[in-house]
Amino acid sequence: MIYTVTLNPSIDFIVHVEGLKLGDLNRMTNDFKLPGGKGINVSRILKRIHAESTALGFLGGFTGTFISDWLAKEQIKTHFTTVQEDTRINIKLKSETETEINGLGPNICNEEMQSLKETLSMISAGDIVVLSGSTPATLRAGFYEELIQIIKDKKAEFVIDTTGKDLLNALPQKPLLIKPNNHELAELFDVEFQSTEDILPFGERLLEDGAKHVIISMAGDGALLFTKDGIYQSNVLKRPLKNSVGAGDSMIAGFVGTFAKNNDPVEAFKWGIACGSATAFSDDLASIDLIDELISEVEIEQIR
Repeated sequence: MIYTVTLNPSIDFIVHVEGLKLGDLNRMTNDFKLPGGKGINVSRILKRIHAESTALGFLGGFTGTFISDWLAKEQIKTHFTTVQEDTRINIKLKSETETEINGLGPNICNEEMQSLKETLSMISAGDIVVLSGSTPATLRAGFYEELIQIIKDKKAEFVIDTTGKDLLNALPQKPLLIKPNNHELAELFDVEFQSTEDILPFGERLLEDGAKHVIISMAGDGALLFTKDGIYQSNVLKRPLKNSVGAGDSMIAGFVGTFAKNNDPVEAFKWGIACGSATAFSDDLASIDLIDELISEVEIEQIR
């Protein structure tokens, strides 16, 4: 079984405004609300590619109910931990440029943290747990490490999709996959990249530090996969770009859902590219029809 953990989920309120004027009255031309949070996005794409998952995390209030009801309609299994305060709302403002205003998230008390840890303890050997996204400001430091210890004790695998200290601290525990983009990687090691070639030593370093597989996304330059057997690069699929939110989560879902079935990282990478690209070309997360259309266009080349 695949489990996803979203510690700071949200409702994503997508707002379209033409000719945005700050400090003035603006009227929406279109708007819609979606369940948000990186792990939740992973579960939604897994469902589309026929890979079952159970979504875990913290949900509270009427906003939390909106998310749980939506996932129930999509027939996604959930086992969320209920918290007292409302789940946050994130505003995605789309005008001539895209602006995001993200909520802080609820206060999480010690009892709620312990409840989530007890829920996670139901996993079994061989399961894969995807830990994704930011943590609420009130969550104690090192909480991801506490969750990883439970996963290791159960002899399960984990994927971690976060940045900074949480990512670096997870590496010695040998995550199945990490997926920084090129900008996050540069920030992680305090360097600048001028070319794809500049990135390669740092992807290899992440393997040396413990990661079993590393994907580095590079926007218009495709993506790189680092494995113990070689380094691979994808081509760039061409369609009008509609949505940058959730593309990375979709890539993780494509990789994990495929890897769980066949244990082949290169084939899993191919599906990751198709899923991530399909979301980038969609208003919401990718549909299975578009993923199926794109998979035949993905080309993977071993470069080292």
